[in-house]
Amino acid sequence: MLALMASAASAHDVTPGDAGYIQEIWGIHIVPFIYLGAKHMITGYDHILFLLGVVFFLYHMKDVAIYVSLFAVGHSVTMLLGVWFGWGINAYIIDAIIGLSVIYKALDNLGAFQKWFGFQPNTKVATLVFGLFHGTGLASKILEYQIAEDGLLANLLAFNVGVEVGQLLALFVILIVMGYWRRSPNFMRQATYANLIMVFLGILLTYQQVAGFLAST
Repeated sequence: MLALMASAASAHDVTPGDAGYIQEIWGIHIVPFIYLGAKHMITGYDHILFLLGVVFFLYHMKDVAIYVSLFAVGHSVTMLLGVWFGWGINAYIIDAIIGLSVIYKALDNLGAFQKWFGFQPNTKVATLVFGLFHGTGLASKILEYQIAEDGLLANLLAFNVGVEVGQLLALFVILIVMGYWRRSPNFMRQATYANLIMVFLGILLTYQQVAGFLAST
């Protein structure tokens, strides 16, 4: 059962075709890496879930810009530095932490920390910190494919630009959907159910990664 669960634990995975391309190229390839970065972000369901949780109750574009920027800074710093300096963490462990980030944000949206512990964590700091973990997860996966050193910095920067482009596209869709949804008189009741579902999905993501780690040891 652990082996089957491990096969599904691939939130930060790179498709075989993309992995082969990364391993074979040499030199600077700006456009392909922008594409790969955007593709990773749009298909990274853990990123999308966390991003959804972050903006779920943000009604002003200024607040959305602040929180998304904090996440982007954290994500970019650890992805770039992680690959450049060869910092790697076991992919299962870091992706389990990313699963926990989804659980945290959904519980935060439900007001669970205030109810359970009587205090509210700093949401901006938490967004930045979890952004660092999300970037570390991507760096750990990229390191497995050993990108050529020739053109590495330019390719990494292009990849990061692609990630941010993908994030903006995902955010654009999320905000449109949320804008229509919030007009519903049942939004607050449905929002509770939606965040409970996000808690469940975060638990599932975390379990998959823990199962993958145990199956690989």
